[in-house]
Amino acid sequence: MRRRRPGPARPLWNPLGLHRPGTGPLHRAPAGAKLAALLVLGLVLVLHSGLVLPVVALGVVVAAAASARMPPRRTAHGLLPVLVTAALVGGYQWWARGWQVGAEVATELVTLVLAASVVTATTRADALLDLVARLARPLRHVGLRPEVVALSLGLMLRAVPVLLASSAEARDAARARGLERSPRAVLVPAAVRMVGHGYRTGEALAARGIVD
Repeated sequence: MRRRRPGPARPLWNPLGLHRPGTGPLHRAPAGAKLAALLVLGLVLVLHSGLVLPVVALGVVVAAAASARMPPRRTAHGLLPVLVTAALVGGYQWWARGWQVGAEVATELVTLVLAASVVTATTRADALLDLVARLARPLRHVGLRPEVVALSLGLMLRAVPVLLASSAEARDAARARGLERSPRAVLVPAAVRMVGHGYRTGEALAARGIVD
């Protein structure tokens, strides 16, 4: 039998939420209002005890994700690590403090991550970075430039999909050589790609006089 050649890596959905252009109410809402709502949601879920509110909040966030036209399958795939983590943390809390606490903690974690994904999916990156730069203005008094703080956040967010893409490319290359079960054949090329990406990013920043 002829071995099936692996096709190109499919784009991976970032759990942080990739911006999806749209004209819905969430897309038109100011970035500051969405971040403030996310903060309020987090405080309410942390300070409130009980399972009813997290379940209702999760339903509202799922409806918001649907209204933002976030692809259900890709979103669920991107949130898979969060779901696994929520299951582990919730299972421990179930064992230590009861099933209601375990279910509450797991639901709150999934709700907050999905809500953050909705915010980033409905907000342009430049709008988020401008907001971060405005909020970071008081840091000028301690010697930090707000623009550099915002740029650092943008580079961090950009590194996540680059890391996922590098891992997928390394995995496809290892599969083509019949080494898909070798961690070294996947991790080393992925690490080399990420180091190269960081080096090129540093050179670009230095060429623009942003860093030394």
